[in-house]
Amino acid sequence: MNNIEIGQRIRNQRKLLGLTREELAERIEVSPKFCYDIELGAKGMSVDTLCKLSKELMLSTDYILFGKSVGDISDNEITSLISFCDKEKIQYLKNIIRNFIGACKN
Repeated sequence: MNNIEIGQRIRNQRKLLGLTREELAERIEVSPKFCYDIELGAKGMSVDTLCKLSKELMLSTDYILFGKSVGDISDNEITSLISFCDKEKIQYLKNIIRNFIGACKN
């Protein structure tokens, strides 16, 4: 495990989700400074904080720690995001994907 790489994965996903560091810190119940230190790789985190990050960032703990998900053949960000959706939202997502693919064919 490399704390700098862990921090980069956390920061990249936070930005992808449009969260500020302060918003993420509040959601995972840590100070913004501690969140900043995690993103820099200056500090590690507890298992509790890791689990909260996993939930809020919609990433597996394996991906956060190691950069890959166990059981995945490849690092697939979309699969990781989908895994956090409930069944009802997956149905909506399927429709969105079908429409997107249809639009791409034109």
